[in-house]
Amino acid sequence: MLQVRNLAIDVAARRVLTGADFTVGPGDKVGLVGRNGAGKTSLLKVLAGEDDAVAGLVLRRGSLGYVPQSPKPRAEATHSALSHILSGRGLDRAAERLVKLHEVLDKDPSLANVQRFSDAEERYRLDGGYSGESDARRIAAGLGLKEGRVDLPLGVLSGGERRRLELARALFADADLLLLDEPTNHLDSDAKAWLMDFLRTSRGAVIVVSHDLILLDEAITRVLHIDAGRMVEYRGTYSQYQAARKAEEVRLTSLAQRQQAEIKRLSVLAEVMRRQTEKRARTAKSIFKRVDRMKAVQVSAPRRERKVKISFPDPPRSGRVALTVEGLAKGYGGPLVFRDVSFEVERGQRLLVMGLNGAGKTSMLRILAGESQSSAGKFRLGHSVSLGYYAQEHEGIRAGVPVLTQMREHSDVEEPALRALLGMFGLTGDVARQDAGTLSGGEKTKLALAQLVAGRHNVLLLDEPTNNLDPPSRVGVAHALAAWPGTMVIVSHDTEFVDALKPGRVIFMPEGRVDYWDDELLDVVSMA
Repeated sequence: MLQVRNLAIDVAARRVLTGADFTVGPGDKVGLVGRNGAGKTSLLKVLAGEDDAVAGLVLRRGSLGYVPQSPKPRAEATHSALSHILSGRGLDRAAERLVKLHEVLDKDPSLANVQRFSDAEERYRLDGGYSGESDARRIAAGLGLKEGRVDLPLGVLSGGERRRLELARALFADADLLLLDEPTNHLDSDAKAWLMDFLRTSRGAVIVVSHDLILLDEAITRVLHIDAGRMVEYRGTYSQYQAARKAEEVRLTSLAQRQQAEIKRLSVLAEVMRRQTEKRARTAKSIFKRVDRMKAVQVSAPRRERKVKISFPDPPRSGRVALTVEGLAKGYGGPLVFRDVSFEVERGQRLLVMGLNGAGKTSMLRILAGESQSSAGKFRLGHSVSLGYYAQEHEGIRAGVPVLTQMREHSDVEEPALRALLGMFGLTGDVARQDAGTLSGGEKTKLALAQLVAGRHNVLLLDEPTNNLDPPSRVGVAHALAAWPGTMVIVSHDTEFVDALKPGRVIFMPEGRVDYWDDELLDVVSMA
């Protein structure tokens, strides 16, 4: 299926991977793990043929399916979602060809036209055309796309629904090798469970990048870990890998300490002997050579998993009522997604927006952020409100613009302060000068959050702010926002994140019902 030999990858002139060697065979389920910015997404792009490696060889056999972190449907917005899924196997074009051949046959029922239609119909049947629609609907339903939504045009679907649609298309294609980059983003718990079962039982090979530890533990049999530009392979589940890695770290740390102590002891001894008799000086020279040999094979102690510490500055004070919404509604040319939504958010309150995929959560936040127009109703910001918006699509991060330049657009402080702020989110060194479009999904999330901090806002609209973050960063962001006294309207499927924030109220979409938060609702956060 896939052979990789001595692979090296650069991102914005920064080497993220060197000397990678691995093979993926039929049925292999491989988890690709590492911190944000380690090179996981870049490696998947090279394996998919979208980017070139600096050095090395990638050999693929069989069909390929690739779902990036932010997939964009390669079809017209007027095409139906169902036809887009069917296009994964080319069944949409095959069906259109059958219709055209049938029209020709009606006009001219010659023997040649009958044969052409018969041949095309037989190929369509053998390719699973007649069962294709039911298979496509089954996969879409498994991923949480409601029955009626797959018959709608692509342009009507929400961002989360389009991601599910692209994943459904890739799964329907039944590729020999499937490359998935954070496939569980925007999936509820039922859809995640369905995806795990699908990946476990699929015949093809899978390489998946994910920070969803449950998915990695239940669906994969091998781990490829990228750290400090090197790749380590382990056969087994993710939990087994973590246990083995921890034991190996203990062993290497102990070995590194013993080696360092011995090198220090011999170096001191040789230095003392060098200053004594000629005979001892010759012995010292031999000891120095031995020290050099020891240094050449000396192991390095593993780096401990870093703890990410992030702090949001205290916000400027706003009026008592930060946000008022009256009779808000939104539609996309068809039935309204939601209607007659009204609520108030007071200074310092945290409002959690809950609802199934397609219920209008992101649509409402985009209206409040001024990124979209409502179909009806209105809203107004309170006195002295400064609004900051975190978009799950990272729309505010523009390719071709350096990271530091985009930070300057949100703050007028000096460059050292902006660099320090980026460093707090782990975006250090040359990353500040890097094209923002070349950042990984996790790094884009960190940049977007850094922009919010730089903006000194007192009301934040947060749409899935922990997506794409590695576990240490997710914890750091949750603790920072939990300690921040400003006002928040939050959309999130991340149970631990919501628990840390402890929202005061919740609004259920699309009906717009507002209620007080109850910890029992945590059980349904991942589903809504």
